[in-house]
Amino acid sequence: MSLTPSPTTQPYPVKPGMETEDAKEQLRRAIRAHRTSRSARLRAEAAVAFADVIASVPEVREATCVAAYAARATEPNTGPLLELLAARGARVLLPVLGTGLARDWAEYDGPEDLLERAPGRPPEPSSPALGADAVSAASVIIAPALAVDSRGVRLGQGGGWYDRVLAHAHPEARVLAVVFPEEFYDATVRPLPVMEHDVLVHGVATTTDWRWLD
Repeated sequence: MSLTPSPTTQPYPVKPGMETEDAKEQLRRAIRAHRTSRSARLRAEAAVAFADVIASVPEVREATCVAAYAARATEPNTGPLLELLAARGARVLLPVLGTGLARDWAEYDGPEDLLERAPGRPPEPSSPALGADAVSAASVIIAPALAVDSRGVRLGQGGGWYDRVLAHAHPEARVLAVVFPEEFYDATVRPLPVMEHDVLVHGVATTTDWRWLD
């Protein structure tokens, strides 16, 4: 599919010679600030658009098990997508954060079951934890991101949770990062800072389109 990185209102405070971690933090701050400028109405409209776009991906359409996420307030909202996947009969796994941010997963059991179990954490299901290896059952992993570039470099929140999670993924699983359109960067012009331990994603989805990057 065609999806062109757009520099329109695209935060990019990266300067030549910057340390990689400093560049990441500058970008995170800029993108978070830009996200908070969206109204609740625009976020709700975007949630429906994200669901329509992601549900159109053939690999998502055919998946019997999808690992996804429940969004924080300013993240791309996955609520409509989770409902759509469940209605299609797909098994949907959501992250559960254990002690010390331990990696775990539990099955999605409807929007009424998603609660913020601790301050600052994303909504989580109350169904039994399945262990870190549960993600290996998913053929598609829908991952949150602050930004993605055309190489597949993903800028996360900074905790490294998904980089460690993906070590448990099935080797043939496809990782699709979800960002707003202006958060998809052309790596030939505005490459995202990347470190050795960062795990690349296979594709990106926005409110307007999706694309495999490999």
